[in-house]
Amino acid sequence: MSVNQNAYDDSQIQVLEGLEAVRKRPGMYIGSTSARGLHHLVWEVVDNSIDEALAGFCTKIDVIVHKDNSVTVIDNGRGIPVGENAKLKRPTLEVVLTVLHAGGKFGGEDSGYKVSGGLHGVGISVVNALSEHLTVQVKNKGQIHQQEYRRGTPQYDVKVVGETEETGTKVTFHPDPEIFKETTEYDFDTLQSRIRELAFLNKGIEINLIDERTDTVATHMYEGGIVSFVQHLNRNREVVNEVPIYVEGAKDNISIEIALQYNDSYTENIYSFANNINTHEGGTHESGFKSALTRILNDYARKSNSLKESDSNLSGDDVREGLAAIISVKIPEPQFEGQTKTKLGNSEVRGIVESLFAEKLQTFMEENPSVAKKILEKGIQAARAREAARKARELTRRKSALEVSALPGKLADCSSKDASISEIYIVEGDSAGGSAKQGRDRHFQAILPLRGKILNVEKARLDRILSNTEIRAMITAFGTGISDDFDIAKARYHKIIIMTDADVDGAHIRTLLLTFFYRYMKKLIESGYVYIAQPPLFKLERNKTVRYAYNEKQREVIMQEFGEGAKVNVQRYKGLGEMNPEQLWETTMDPESRTFLQVTIEDAIEADTLFDSLMGDNVEPRRDFIEEHAKYVKNLDI
Repeated sequence: MSVNQNAYDDSQIQVLEGLEAVRKRPGMYIGSTSARGLHHLVWEVVDNSIDEALAGFCTKIDVIVHKDNSVTVIDNGRGIPVGENAKLKRPTLEVVLTVLHAGGKFGGEDSGYKVSGGLHGVGISVVNALSEHLTVQVKNKGQIHQQEYRRGTPQYDVKVVGETEETGTKVTFHPDPEIFKETTEYDFDTLQSRIRELAFLNKGIEINLIDERTDTVATHMYEGGIVSFVQHLNRNREVVNEVPIYVEGAKDNISIEIALQYNDSYTENIYSFANNINTHEGGTHESGFKSALTRILNDYARKSNSLKESDSNLSGDDVREGLAAIISVKIPEPQFEGQTKTKLGNSEVRGIVESLFAEKLQTFMEENPSVAKKILEKGIQAARAREAARKARELTRRKSALEVSALPGKLADCSSKDASISEIYIVEGDSAGGSAKQGRDRHFQAILPLRGKILNVEKARLDRILSNTEIRAMITAFGTGISDDFDIAKARYHKIIIMTDADVDGAHIRTLLLTFFYRYMKKLIESGYVYIAQPPLFKLERNKTVRYAYNEKQREVIMQEFGEGAKVNVQRYKGLGEMNPEQLWETTMDPESRTFLQVTIEDAIEADTLFDSLMGDNVEPRRDFIEEHAKYVKNLDI
């Protein structure tokens, strides 16, 4: 049966259920009512415009953040249908905005879209339900149609407010402060990161981000698509193949695009997408890609005698060292595992990706022998390092999680064997370590002092990393293993707390530790196990009253509370070692009064770029970062 894709009309809108539950349980639909959920509203409206682009009817999208933090999204697609819905006898525009699961994405080949992202059609109605006020304008059939809503309720019937030759949809919404109690303020960097990602994944589409709060305009359009994406990932690195390898193809209505480029780092960065949705946990498309890459590189290595008969095959890790790759598939009926849509489950996709990519990669290797040789040399070096790392890794393994004799000698462990309540403080130096050991609650708090700065793992392979005494002590104490051996279920502590001094050296040690965790124990961060302690900067004492301030602003407030002319003794702590055990417990370690920062990864791609900029070999990006952020630094101790 042939389908006219232009025939996106009222008959294609299917009604599945009502809207009542959204305001009662918003977290079910947008994940949370925190800043992440707030930004999710924008993604749902933008996804509708992207779906129009995927269908071939939209070339430009504007996202405007107004001064009151309301948002307008405008596209030049076909416009939401405005005729009467046959089932509900209401205008289709109103049905789409007020009925959950009403949209043009449910009818398979008979629907208005071959592929779509978003929340399977719940998106714009959920945005409406969670907005204090929403206005939608649709341009089609020579007219401009409009309707307004308050908290999801129409304020009047759809009406014509003008004439036009253009087509498209314009949605303006103001998030409801009754729902988003934590914040209703949009973050420009968060918006730009996802918009840039969408522009990379959909080449040739222009997406403009306009922030009226700061008069900032950012235009994103990439004719190179995911090739430009890979070059963006590698912009701070030395690359092995100057021109990224690019593969595209289609089979059984499934289209694939893959771009890859090797760099001189020791980490792999593979990002996979299905219908523009970032599949953080991978899935069948990523499995097919990895399988083909390993097989073709090993086949070529044998044919070219880069590997001798006595040599073992290169492993998947070997051939992916220093690889930056984007895998993007577009599928009519994607199957995502779990509610979070982070893993693609369509079994047929693996074979299609594997066969298409293997064929194109093999041709590339044969036509570009010099590049192929460089890629293989990198893989062979990685294999040698892997064998050395295997031997070093043995030193970090313990026969049993309860075998205390195998723990590092400098670890002052806690008596509890219940990981869910146990916490370990990573402390800088013996002086602070001594105070922490004396001040802690021995039942559930463990202390591991570090001597000096750990190795910068951004510039080292795993074999060298595992020979570092301080890193080995952490791995052994945590009990999780590392890299491929990592198992979050074996974690001996569910709180790993970085407790360093509030000076430049302390910040550097903290960054080195976070780099190590992000590169080799990322699941610790993703599981919410990593925290940063917040020791006070000042001790203020008047008579026998003692107060602590954690920043300059708090110090000023406390000084005012003590009163004008009051004699206050102010002590600035240069390091944790200056505190006695009782003070350290009271200010930084007591669960009743302490303040922690939990480390999270909001944007993996940006996090990767940041660690590479700060800790990699290239000086220029680091200087740019310092120059850009220096203005935010106050009271720098050198």
